[in-house]
Amino acid sequence: MPSGFDFVGGRDDRASTCGLSGDGMDHGGVGVKQHPLKGRSGTAASHSRILVVDDEEDLLELVRFNLARDGYEVLGVVSGEEALKAVRRDPPDLIVLDLMLPGLDGLEVCRRLKADPRTREIPIVMLTAKSEERDVVSGLERGADDYITKPFSPRVLSARVKALLRRLESERNADLESTVEVHDLVIHPGRHEVHLSGEVVDLTYTEFALLHFLAKKPGWAFTRTQIVDAVKGEDYPVTERSVDVQVAGLRKKLGDHASYIETVRGVGYRFRA
Repeated sequence: MPSGFDFVGGRDDRASTCGLSGDGMDHGGVGVKQHPLKGRSGTAASHSRILVVDDEEDLLELVRFNLARDGYEVLGVVSGEEALKAVRRDPPDLIVLDLMLPGLDGLEVCRRLKADPRTREIPIVMLTAKSEERDVVSGLERGADDYITKPFSPRVLSARVKALLRRLESERNADLESTVEVHDLVIHPGRHEVHLSGEVVDLTYTEFALLHFLAKKPGWAFTRTQIVDAVKGEDYPVTERSVDVQVAGLRKKLGDHASYIETVRGVGYRFRA
C-alpha cells in the first residue's frame, strides 16, 4: 500500500514518487471518479468529507488513500467541471484542488466556488507544481485558504488539512463568543457574518479570520508573523507578500471603509481605533 512517507510529485516524477505499483489497489478512472474512500470510524476526522481534484489519477489515489487513512471520507474527481458538479451536488467540508487541470483549471474552479454564496465558505487547499510567487498569489487572490507546492509529503498535506478543519470547527463553535462592533462594522463569529453599515460583506474564511483578529483589538499593531500565527497557525510557512495579498483583498471588499485597516510602516497592520 502507499506509504504516508512517500513524497508526492508533479507530472514529471509521478512514476518514481507515487509508489503505487503492485499494491493491489484499483487505480482505474471509474474507481477514482465514483467511489469515495471512508476512513476509520469513531475518529473525529470521520465526520469530515474532503473532495480531492487532480487529473493525475495515481497521485489522486495516493492523496485519497492517505487522507482516508486519517479518518476522512474522501471523494476524488479528475477535472474542474466534475469538481463543480460534485460540490454543488453534495458540498464537502474541504477541497484539495490542483492548479494545473485540463479545461477548467484550478484557479477558475476556485474563483467560481468563492463567488457562489452557497460554496464560498468551503476551505480550499491549492496544490501546485508551480512554486513561483505569482502563482501562489494568484491562488490566494481567488480565495484559496492554503497552498502546497509539489513535491510534497502526504503527512504535510494531512497536517495542513487537519489544522484548517480544526480552525473551521472552532469558528463554528464560536456562537458564545461576543459579537465585535467597531465603527460601522459588526462581526458575528458564530454566524461567520460581517455587516458593514447594515450591509452583509461576503468574505472568504481567511479574510474573515484576518478581519476578526484585527478588529478585536483596534489600534493594536500586529506584525505579519503575528497575523499568520493567529489566522493560519504557528510556524506556518508563508511569505509576507501572501499576507499583503489577503489584506489587499479584504480592503477591496470593505470598499469606502478600506481605511479601517491601516498599514503600520516597518511593522505590519492594525485596525483603526
